[in-house]
Amino acid sequence: MQPLWSPSQNRREKTQMTSFQKSLEEKFSCHFSSYEDLHRFSVERNVEFWTHLMEFYDVLFEGDLKPACTDQGFSQYGWFPNVSLNFAENLLAKGEPQSCALHFIHESGKQSKINYSELKESVARLQNSLRGLINHGDVLACYMPNIPETVTSMLAATSLGGVFTSTSCDFGVEGVVDRFGQSRPKILVTVSSYQYNGKTHSLIPKLKEIAEKLDFIEKIVVLDFLDNGDDLDELKSGANSNTDGDLFVSWDDFLSDDLVLEYESVSFSDPLYIMYSSGTTGKPKCIVHSVGGTLLQHLKELGLHTDLTEDKSILYFTTCGWMMWNWLVSSLAFGARVCLYEGSPGLPSLGEFFEVIKREEINIFGTSPKFLKALQDSEYINHEPLEHFETLLSTGAPLLPEQYDYIYNFLKRDICVSSIAGGTDIIGCFMLGNPNLPVYRGEIQCLGLGMDVAAFNDKGDAVIGKEGELVCRKSFPSRPIYFLGDEDGTRLKEAYFNHYPNIWHHGDFIQITERGGVLVYGRSDATLNPGGVRIGTAEIYRQTELLPWITDSLCVGRAIDGDVEVVLFVKLADGKSLTDEHILEVKKAIKAGTTPRHVPRHVWAVADIPYTRSGKKMELAISRILAKRELQNIEAVANPECLKEYEQYQ
Repeated sequence: MQPLWSPSQNRREKTQMTSFQKSLEEKFSCHFSSYEDLHRFSVERNVEFWTHLMEFYDVLFEGDLKPACTDQGFSQYGWFPNVSLNFAENLLAKGEPQSCALHFIHESGKQSKINYSELKESVARLQNSLRGLINHGDVLACYMPNIPETVTSMLAATSLGGVFTSTSCDFGVEGVVDRFGQSRPKILVTVSSYQYNGKTHSLIPKLKEIAEKLDFIEKIVVLDFLDNGDDLDELKSGANSNTDGDLFVSWDDFLSDDLVLEYESVSFSDPLYIMYSSGTTGKPKCIVHSVGGTLLQHLKELGLHTDLTEDKSILYFTTCGWMMWNWLVSSLAFGARVCLYEGSPGLPSLGEFFEVIKREEINIFGTSPKFLKALQDSEYINHEPLEHFETLLSTGAPLLPEQYDYIYNFLKRDICVSSIAGGTDIIGCFMLGNPNLPVYRGEIQCLGLGMDVAAFNDKGDAVIGKEGELVCRKSFPSRPIYFLGDEDGTRLKEAYFNHYPNIWHHGDFIQITERGGVLVYGRSDATLNPGGVRIGTAEIYRQTELLPWITDSLCVGRAIDGDVEVVLFVKLADGKSLTDEHILEVKKAIKAGTTPRHVPRHVWAVADIPYTRSGKKMELAISRILAKRELQNIEAVANPECLKEYEQYQ
């Protein structure tokens, strides 16, 4: 197979991956003839690798880098036990005072830019307001849009040694309470209203209810984001009797005038972020990530694998309820221009949203396969050279081979397409892009440095060129330190380590190719098993994507008579109906492109396909509905109104 793209020699020579490799070779008197050699060093000598990464990126810390790791397994968190540092300090250390730090872009077309000097002043003002309210280990939560004040809130809280957690403001009361009810923030930062797809949504009724249900919150700071002149009197009058009317305060009134910014050092393994799983089987798991582990993983992924530098800009389309927001904000550590887009990518059109890349000279753009499919279906074609656009990132689901074709044929030819995969569980990636490697159709370019990833077959043996379970055999710094409410570690063990003792089992079905790339077949716990043969749903989606009368699809297994039958739900293009001819066509396409076992027993048309808020198809949710099992965490579904239709197929 010929690559779709290969980096020029000039580009390879200038990447951080190349600089890092040369620095390793010099320090350890070795030579890497390929990325495979470099990756092997990073996992076999992972102590030296992660230690050198700290030095390469000039991480600000106190203490001793030795020992780098006290537990190469997963029995306990053992990374850099003698190191203390501050997350916010490292994010704000390298940006030039007058360089743009945050470039805010709203769906309405409004923009603003904040340089690093102004960002530090904003963080200082909020930090001094929070001092005494947020101390080491205390939680600050944001119920916010993707705006500069959300970033400021995170930096101010973590500068004091606090813990940050967030969710997007389109969550309902139940979703907020399910999350923040477990993380128990002392301070909640929010907005009075936000705008999406041209429509304004008031949060005031929700905030009243949240304040009643989360009565442990000591202060709710409300920003009038849309400058609507929203009055806090309505909120204050609705506050419960225990608050004495002081619970709610406006953002402007809360901010201090003190511009002195200080940083509280904490342990490498101290909590930084509380993230939430998006399952629908109950309340979301509260996954706690460490200060140092998050920083180190993000430096590696953004710097080495994405080639982000201080003279580049990065935009990832995300809400602050998805881990990609946390990943994006870590770009500040490079002194880069971080673009925050708030609103709908479909206003006024998907093509117009993509034009932002050209207009704002974005170097690195991140999105999802769902957006790229919608852009393709809109028949958008770029006719401009896009000189600054060098890397396209995609995550949330496997990027299908046909989507690679669309990118290279209709968006840009000279671009590194980096499909990346990992998750909230590790606040990072197991598989990523690489600016030094070619891009092959349908493949993630490589395994992440320092991540001892393998594909295990049914016998627990590592296999190449065959499908298997995604595992990681050695510890890594961004592994979660614990789950909230899991004092003895039972839930953590059940989530990752019950399948293979002391080996991380991620729950993805993958193949590592002979050239070191990765194919992702979807969640292994959503893997179909007709006749006992494992089938990844992504294999089926690759075929349905080719049919113009199908705009989206979802494939699940349904238990019947001791076996599993494959069921395919399809969302039809406007004006189309599901005919016998269509059903025959899709079955033939799936059989021709895969195997007879992949062919669905049933093909049914539905009005919509359920997705998580981060753009992942909710196969497990539909599997539970077909099995007549209850969905408890409906807030995880971006479009829950579509679920009722699936009950008729139980």
